[in-house]
Amino acid sequence: QQAGERVRDAAGDAATQGWSDLQPLLDFQLLHLAGITVSVGGLVAAVVVFVLAWVASALLRRALSRYGERNDHSNKAALYTLSRLVHYGLLTAGILLALNLAGIPLGKFAVFAGAIGVGLGFGLQAIFSNFISGLILLFDRSLKVGDFVELDAGIRGTVRAINIRATRITTNDNIDVLVPNSEFVTGRVVNWTHGSESRRIRVPFGVAYGVDKELVKKAALEAAAQVPFTLATEGEKRPQVWLTKFGDSAVEFELVVWLTDAAARRNAAIDAAYLWEIDTALKAHGIEI
Repeated sequence: QQAGERVRDAAGDAATQGWSDLQPLLDFQLLHLAGITVSVGGLVAAVVVFVLAWVASALLRRALSRYGERNDHSNKAALYTLSRLVHYGLLTAGILLALNLAGIPLGKFAVFAGAIGVGLGFGLQAIFSNFISGLILLFDRSLKVGDFVELDAGIRGTVRAINIRATRITTNDNIDVLVPNSEFVTGRVVNWTHGSESRRIRVPFGVAYGVDKELVKKAALEAAAQVPFTLATEGEKRPQVWLTKFGDSAVEFELVVWLTDAAARRNAAIDAAYLWEIDTALKAHGIEI
């Protein structure tokens, strides 16, 4: 028992001596300016706090992602918005606490931030605008992860991520396009899946003069029935055939079809599928294009 007590006393003395040797290094001042004192110990504590905030953010976002994967009925867009807000909130809190631990009071930091903002405001204006636009998109919910959108430039694709500066859109050709967030706020964006994924398309085609229009209608409806993207062949949303114009060398028709939800994200493939079947049906009935 006496030997054990001596060992414990020796260990305690060693720890105390080691901390005493380390204390001067931690108290060493790296910066002393305008009432702001930054020491080695404060800087180490600031780094540790920031890393902990980052790790906590990553763990919470991973937990939300796993929850969304395990629950099919969960709102994926809401979970994504919550994960981004948690990420931004924890990082902001971590930065503020880290600055305080480093020896930079928030009041002093506000003065320096104002001075830096005046000098770099013009250079950071676009970045700040994109950041605010990203927050607007997350809160407004006019654009959500998973939506199929079309931009003014003709880019069509699925929204994969709304980041701090840009939104990542993946086209049907598996090409990632990074679009600044401000373009979604100030520009015109067509969201094909905002309210509902069910939509209607018009497929134009023309036949020679003198062909029976009822036969053309029959052939076009048969073509629509052959395409798996057609929502229904009967009822209010059944396919229709419209005669739209008497052209210079053809009678022009349109096949008007309501599409299934699976077809909402496949614009080019949809047109190709209906044109293919229309051509087959017209040839089967001997109708000249």
